[in-house]
This record gives sequence, C-alpha cells and structure tokens, in this order.
Amino acid sequence: MHRITLLGKPGCHLCDDARAIIARVAQDMGVPWEEVDINSSPELTEKYWEMIPVTLIDGVQHDFWKVSEPRLRAALSA
Repeated sequence: MHRITLLGKPGCHLCDDARAIIARVAQDMGVPWEEVDINSSPELTEKYWEMIPVTLIDGVQHDFWKVSEPRLRAALSA
C-alpha cells in the first residue's frame, strides 16, 4: 500500500491547491496520506522551503510546486 505525504506550511496557497488534489486522489484510490508542516523541523525547512508544496510517495519525492493529478494517479497505480 502506498502512502502520500504533503510537505507544506500554513498560509501557502499552492499547498492549499495541492492538499485538495491529494485528498481527492487519496480518497478515490484508498491511499492514506498525511500533511507535514516544514516548520516543524529545521531539516525540513532547510531542504524544502523553496520547493513547497512537495509531494512524497512512500517517502520519495514525487512532485514539487504543483501536483499533477494524472501523474499522481499513475504513480499510485504502479
């Protein structure tokens, strides 16, 4: 079973867009997902602050800045 992680931060409008797409895809495909605030960790902030939102699938970076719904669905189907 795959797992999606959205890395973002409060007040990020691109994160809001990504959250909506991820929530829809996760629900449709029965895949669990979580959201992590990059401000919760200095390491996450340093690594991802210029890239958010970042989408991880099973802990591996899949997308950043924008979530492509067809690309996400394809990756989860593999």
